[in-house]
Amino acid sequence: MVGGGNEFRFFLSCDISLPLAFRVLHAEHILLTQQKAPELFVECKLYIDGILFGLPVKTRLEPSGPMYCWNELITLSTKYRDLTSLSQLAFTVWDVSSGEEPEIVGGATIFLFNSKRQLKTGRQKLRLWPKKEADGGVPTTTPGKVPKNERGEIERLERLVNKYERGQIHHVDWLDRLAFSAMEKAKEKECERNANLYPSLVVELCSFEHRVVFQESGANFYVPAPVSLSNELVTVWDPELGRTNPSEHKQLKLARSLTRGIVDRDLKPSSNERKLLQTIIKFPPTHTLEVDEKQLVWKFRFSLMSEKKALTKFVRSVDWSDNQEAKQAVELIGKWETIDVADALELLSPDFESDESTDVHQLRHVRWMTVVAHSLYRVHQVALLEALVRGYAVSVLERADDEELQCYLLQLVQALRFERSDKSRLALFLVNRALSNIEIASFLRWYILVELHSPAYARRYYGTYDMLENSMMKLVGREDGDEDGFRLWQSLTRQTDLTAQLCSIMKDVRNVRGSAQKKIEKLRQLLSGVFSELTNFDEPIRSPLAPTLLLTGIVPQESSIFKSALNPLRLTFKTANGGTSKIIYKKGDDLRQDQLVIQTVSLMDRLLKLENLDLHLTPYRVLATGQDEGMLEFIPSSSLAQILSEHRSITSYLQKFHPDEDGPFGITAQCLETFIKSCAGYSVITYILGVGDRHLDNLLLTDDGCLFHVDFAFILGRDPKPFPPPMKLCKEMVEAMGGAESQYYTRFKSYCCEAYNILRKSSSLILNLFKLMERSGIPDISADESGGLKLQEKFRLDLDDEEAIHFFQDLINESVSALFPQMVETIHRWAQYWR
Repeated sequence: MVGGGNEFRFFLSCDISLPLAFRVLHAEHILLTQQKAPELFVECKLYIDGILFGLPVKTRLEPSGPMYCWNELITLSTKYRDLTSLSQLAFTVWDVSSGEEPEIVGGATIFLFNSKRQLKTGRQKLRLWPKKEADGGVPTTTPGKVPKNERGEIERLERLVNKYERGQIHHVDWLDRLAFSAMEKAKEKECERNANLYPSLVVELCSFEHRVVFQESGANFYVPAPVSLSNELVTVWDPELGRTNPSEHKQLKLARSLTRGIVDRDLKPSSNERKLLQTIIKFPPTHTLEVDEKQLVWKFRFSLMSEKKALTKFVRSVDWSDNQEAKQAVELIGKWETIDVADALELLSPDFESDESTDVHQLRHVRWMTVVAHSLYRVHQVALLEALVRGYAVSVLERADDEELQCYLLQLVQALRFERSDKSRLALFLVNRALSNIEIASFLRWYILVELHSPAYARRYYGTYDMLENSMMKLVGREDGDEDGFRLWQSLTRQTDLTAQLCSIMKDVRNVRGSAQKKIEKLRQLLSGVFSELTNFDEPIRSPLAPTLLLTGIVPQESSIFKSALNPLRLTFKTANGGTSKIIYKKGDDLRQDQLVIQTVSLMDRLLKLENLDLHLTPYRVLATGQDEGMLEFIPSSSLAQILSEHRSITSYLQKFHPDEDGPFGITAQCLETFIKSCAGYSVITYILGVGDRHLDNLLLTDDGCLFHVDFAFILGRDPKPFPPPMKLCKEMVEAMGGAESQYYTRFKSYCCEAYNILRKSSSLILNLFKLMERSGIPDISADESGGLKLQEKFRLDLDDEEAIHFFQDLINESVSALFPQMVETIHRWAQYWR
């Protein structure tokens, strides 16, 4: 609380960006027609100002006990900050116990704010209107709260219990027990007296540390409430809250006066100003520009037009609410030096969508008659910003070839969330590129399908999916034998049919009790029997992992399962070219994070190769086909734990496959070089991405010396193990290089430092890609808002190349000498042994 004189301002101590959540506790006085297996279906809808907001949430509830007790938590995608004072939840209870068409038990609505505009919290008992679906209109015909003139002693006691649970009534244990006992008896008598009681639903709304009061955006037009001496919460309205400081605003306008536009064209920065401008231009995309930094960029905007890296900073410096300034910015952007694709991705980030959301909230919250002109003006400016900035970014992306576009396709699909319309220029661009490249079409379709499960953006992605389907179906086959659009689209949809059949097989395999060998036998039996059509497809199916590869069937005897809780399938497919393709299918695991990490590894591999540094990385393909299923490319390899158990050392393992008496350590020079380079590459990449939970079971090695990592459930610094080292570099890996004093270990460190400095040059690109994934729902990215800053810290952009080399060498030494991780690794091995 901040105060001055008799005026006070109250600030919320809760996070209004949290999703709206509540708990369905139990129902009372509900008599179902079928008493055999009573089962209820509760549908919840959110209405804002009488209009349905978002998608309804449906929950099937199985009762436990006579009162239909559920204690079921329901979370909506809508956030508290999106609510208005007339927001209400509408609950409809359906009876589905008969197994036929569901019947309405009753419906009720409840406003989320009370008459004092305070957010309701705690337990709420709602009266259900029998045989009526909940009405979300204003006013509603199905109010859940009992009118005051109909309230009796039971309702009064329940209101007191609610206050007691919220801590507003002092707790006295011995007195509380007596009071609650008396209340139960009174309740029983009331139930016996009133045989025709309304059915009711009890829900519990989330509570916060302090009262949450609804505040309209912009200035307040309410007369200050009279201050009383009671213990109630007093709302003190500040008429200047939300307004710009007029003196500061005037100073900014004078400093940026557009009447000096002619003079500005000839302005040249001094040596100190030039240094400051270069510093600003080099700021990472996560940096928020200060007022004086924006002023400096605007002042020398004309001299910066030849600096393509300065455009994103200029866009962030423009006051888009100023009509003249926005108009001049439009002209300048069209004449600016064309930016790189990495900077174009920054212009598609949610940073350039926030103004739109602010405007939507203004239109929803403000008093219409007083600010409608201002709101419409702001909408126009935001539309201008979107059309210019985001449209310009897409025009830059149009210059990228298909190979480069695939590196960013996952993030571009996420960027559709931040567009203003379903048929945005970005959506049209992605669909058009998909029409000429079957790989882009296949991956674009899968990426969109996964996002259809997001309630907040499902409509947007359904629209893009329909656009892709309609556009592909209209394609006409060429005379050279290419497939027409219908057959191309059919070849993609058959991928979904394949995954559905694999899901059915996995369910049957999991139901088999006994050893892993029995499950393998069941898998092969299913493939040879019930699912025999999968051994030879009627028509080849494009591989979801590599769409240019045609799969013709599964080889049952070469298919198996992995020994783990989820029993992933390892399937060997025959291909049209006479070869085979091995694919892992997993169900019950979210592979979107693995997919993102592998995509980043593949991008980093491309960036390193562009600098003529091939570190023999193994970015195996990963594709999430749903939020809890997906496919992975199987790479024949062995874990370091298995290798050390069977061969005692990595050197002995490599000697078995690539012996050379004259080579270093009895291994061919090429095999050892491959091992050293791959160790260096993954050491750098896993450090930058903050990959956690590293142990010898998720470090794999191929027989030709390529080391690679799998299982990326923990990234951006999260790690279930205490005191993890900066990177996974075990002593066995160092011993395979000849020890810490050998020339090969020195070469390893040299590769690490070279790769680190190359990737630091592309830090903005990597940061922009992760920025676009902010609202993807991927656990380690969505859960931590500071994830981008953590990633930025790993690049150490404050160091020059020479300082970065010394920094990374110290990291390597720290990782090798870390004792605690070795102890944890030993404990992990024992745990694996006894599993």
